[in-house]
Amino acid sequence: MTQSYILTLECADRPGILFRVTSAILEMSGNITDSRQFNDAETSFFFLRMTFVSSEPLARLRAGFAPVLEELAGLWRVDDAEARPRVLILVSKFDHCLADLLYRRRVGELPIEIVGIISNHPLASFNQPDLNEVPVHHLPVSSETKLAQEGRIKEIITESQADLVVLARYMQILSPDLCRFLAGRCINIHHSFLPSFKGAKPYHQAHARGVKIIGATAHYVTEDLDEGPIIHQDVEAITHADEAEDLVRKGRSIEQRVLAEAVRAHVLRRVFSNGIKTVVFRD
Repeated sequence: MTQSYILTLECADRPGILFRVTSAILEMSGNITDSRQFNDAETSFFFLRMTFVSSEPLARLRAGFAPVLEELAGLWRVDDAEARPRVLILVSKFDHCLADLLYRRRVGELPIEIVGIISNHPLASFNQPDLNEVPVHHLPVSSETKLAQEGRIKEIITESQADLVVLARYMQILSPDLCRFLAGRCINIHHSFLPSFKGAKPYHQAHARGVKIIGATAHYVTEDLDEGPIIHQDVEAITHADEAEDLVRKGRSIEQRVLAEAVRAHVLRRVFSNGIKTVVFRD
């Protein structure tokens, strides 16, 4: 019986990388089903995502690939393509992104296991049957309790064995310590305008300025607020007839789909960090 696997590799570019990788797959009776690669000419770095099927178990494949991929002196992984990464979601008062992620998980659009939800506000108004099977942690936070609250967040991440943390409109700035703890495994969503508006009621600010386009950006969380490597973005046109509430409504829709696409790309191992940027192999 064959099983589908995902191999990812990032290393300095050199001749023969594909030959070495494909030869290793062939030696383990594997059959390649999809292959995407990118050579960054600016950095001379090579990125590869390859799917293949094989009758060999995962442990034996990893052992077989190790000598070849380690010789290339890069970062590599081989994963079961059917595995469902464990995801922990953080949310505040705005629950539209949370509801969307729960729905997409339930209907199979997102191959993830949601292992918990952390909210700094009560979710009493969030009436969703999906919550019945997911642990919900209410962790209020203030300037005086922020250190202890983030300590508890760390504990929940560790206890739940979360592979990915998603800030689904979690309206708190993470401390540098927590950002470092979550490096490469935390995705945030925020509004993105041309021009950009910060502070309270950004959609109302945008309406007052008469913007003609609104958007959203999903990115990895770093210590530089809202400046982490970008995974996905989208925009929508605005007209003079749109009221502030129309911008809010359209903004919610953009935030939902941008965050969902970023999470999907990450859990399918389609995203590679490339300095302050990312390489994303789309479907």
